[in-house]
Amino acid sequence: MTLLEMETRTLREGCIPVLETKRLILRAPQLGDAKAVAALANDKRIAENTRRIPHPYTHADAEDFIGAVNVPGAEIAFLITRHDDTVLGACGIALQDSAPDIGYWLGVEHWGKGYATEAVRALIDFAFTELAHETLHAGARVTNPASRRILEKCGFQWMGVGLCRIRALNSSAPIDRFRLDRGLWTALRSWDEVKRVA
Repeated sequence: MTLLEMETRTLREGCIPVLETKRLILRAPQLGDAKAVAALANDKRIAENTRRIPHPYTHADAEDFIGAVNVPGAEIAFLITRHDDTVLGACGIALQDSAPDIGYWLGVEHWGKGYATEAVRALIDFAFTELAHETLHAGARVTNPASRRILEKCGFQWMGVGLCRIRALNSSAPIDRFRLDRGLWTALRSWDEVKRVA
């Protein structure tokens, strides 16, 4: 079922699906998650590598984020959780300059474990299958090679360098810009299927 086939109701009322991977569950954030989100996001290393996360990041900031997403016309956001519902971070899709742009972050203690790559792959599959996007865009600060590797592992192609406003820095910073189109995504999924069968 696609979002277009779902009942006419706000996304917050349950239209955001739950995405499940081998180790993760991606689900819509709820107000009860604000404490966990604030505890993870209140780290300067996270804020300086994202566009919109302020530093310090308060409980009120988490509530504002949760209240602003998953409503018609707004960003679609998921919390990244383990199967035991431990919150690890967040990811989502927003329109940036009229193009769908993905973003993601994880709490520092969860870095380096492959969670971000797993979550981004699920988000990409959702964007192409359920939302029927033809292309996706993403960015990573040039000083964040780990985020660039995640995008490259997920099939994104480097498009060049641009400037992006970073809220925590109160300034702009250079970012690597990436793009993934449906054709490449389809080819990569087919290749993964071939490798699994072989």
